[in-house]
Amino acid sequence: MNNKSTYLTVKDHSVSGEEFRLKHNLELDMLETFPEPEVDKLSDYYKSEDYISHTDTKRNLLEYVYHSVRQIALKRKLKLINSLRSESKNLLDIGCGTGDFLETALKSNWNITGIEPNEQARQIANSKTNNSVFKIEYLAKLKPNSFDVVTLWHVLEHLPNLEMHTALLKSLLKPNGTLVIAVPNFKSYDAEYYKNFWAAYDVPRHLWHFSRTSISELFKRENLELLKTLPMIFDAYYVSLLSEKYKSGFMNPFKAFWIGFRSNQKARRSNEYSSHIYILKSGNS
Repeated sequence: MNNKSTYLTVKDHSVSGEEFRLKHNLELDMLETFPEPEVDKLSDYYKSEDYISHTDTKRNLLEYVYHSVRQIALKRKLKLINSLRSESKNLLDIGCGTGDFLETALKSNWNITGIEPNEQARQIANSKTNNSVFKIEYLAKLKPNSFDVVTLWHVLEHLPNLEMHTALLKSLLKPNGTLVIAVPNFKSYDAEYYKNFWAAYDVPRHLWHFSRTSISELFKRENLELLKTLPMIFDAYYVSLLSEKYKSGFMNPFKAFWIGFRSNQKARRSNEYSSHIYILKSGNS
């Protein structure tokens, strides 16, 4: 880590209040959270009722917006995976949360498997998916070359041992399979505007902070080619809402909407959206 300069110092706003440094990996154009928590301590940083992807609650404006937008996002995600040419319809969703995407895919005749480490979220997911969701240890039991599509919706940034996991993802895909990854983009305008208050840094739960370059280079090592990058328009608004809360103590929806709008407008020229979906295709080797 010594050859990596500190890009920013960021506080854990939602759980511990601790400060972490973001080290800039220039080779991959990626930020790395430092110090990285020990693997057995990571779960402590998820112990919050406000960790929204582990519940189906709608207690406040932020949660209402999240769940309302999620319904639109689910339809778009399904349309995306249905557009991918695949031999069959075997889908693996890693970090599936409360299972809404898997449930949507199941209704569209996909053969689904989910991985979710959080017990509460996994129980909710299994109630929606005929018990198709398993603990993270189940990943090791999955057969290589068995999935047409593997999806990680805002999950890759949470995974320790990044190189091990990228190799595992490649191994689970069929020879012509497709990997779909959604992650925040630290080069977006909203990241630049909010700086250390940018909610999508979410340290130390987010261990890695990606750019378009880093995704392309990381998976190139596994013979996975980046075919397409798609914008996640709504993320700029949701992330700005939460960033305003961290910065000023309240959500300030009008200001957040303005920053989200500006971020998307600037991204139309720069292609640096708040979050991106990356479509990666496995080679035949």
